[in-house]
Amino acid sequence: MRRSGFCLLGLVAILACGNPPTIDDSKLVDLTYPLGEDTIFWPTSRPFRFESRSAGKVEAGYWYAANVFTTAEHGGTHLDAPFHFAEHGWKADDIPVSRFIGPACVIDVAEEATADADYRVTVGDIEAWESEHGRLPEGAIVLVRTGWGRYWGDRRTYLGDDTPGNDKNLHFPGLSAEAARMLARDRTVDAVGIDTASIDAGPSADFIAHQILFEANVLAFENLANLDMLPESGATIIALPSRIEGGSGGPLRAVALLP
Repeated sequence: MRRSGFCLLGLVAILACGNPPTIDDSKLVDLTYPLGEDTIFWPTSRPFRFESRSAGKVEAGYWYAANVFTTAEHGGTHLDAPFHFAEHGWKADDIPVSRFIGPACVIDVAEEATADADYRVTVGDIEAWESEHGRLPEGAIVLVRTGWGRYWGDRRTYLGDDTPGNDKNLHFPGLSAEAARMLARDRTVDAVGIDTASIDAGPSADFIAHQILFEANVLAFENLANLDMLPESGATIIALPSRIEGGSGGPLRAVALLP
């Protein structure tokens, strides 16, 4: 059984107890940006749309509110399911729940990304993390902290370009092909998350990190918030997406439980 499976079973066991422990709010970190009209989506995607259908008192005297929203799969904090770039990869509704829960392993490349907006995480970056914390555990959720979260809300700086419908001039950090290959083939990780718009760096034309990871059914979580609040090891991630039938991704609510 993968380590993330143990994490899920442990969580279920805790909740099944007669007197489950109280969750300390100070140990919770929300890794999710809200969906709204200003949420950053991929330049070729339609923006999030929200329509209020009802918000007020009905004839019977009680309050009633209901809304309608439309959204692309890949915007704001979201899941990339393997099917996004792998024909036979898992679709959003195929993914085992255990893959959404696991130990967070935060690889910090903020200094390198500040010097180079197109920086790609290297095998050496991963090995440096392992030299300090030990080998990436089975079922790990590897989080790349580039520091790009400080630009959220500034579409032009966050993406490197804000030309509507054009994704050919983007600039932000991502994952190198070599690092993706190491995670997909030489380690047993469940997901890779990042605080940018894509696990591939902005200038990528072939999305090679997506291709490599998704062929191995390794998930991706993009546009994660507040990674600066996590330690490099010791936290647990719970990242639950909308279960869209046949989906290539979808909105994600991700939280971290600090040690």
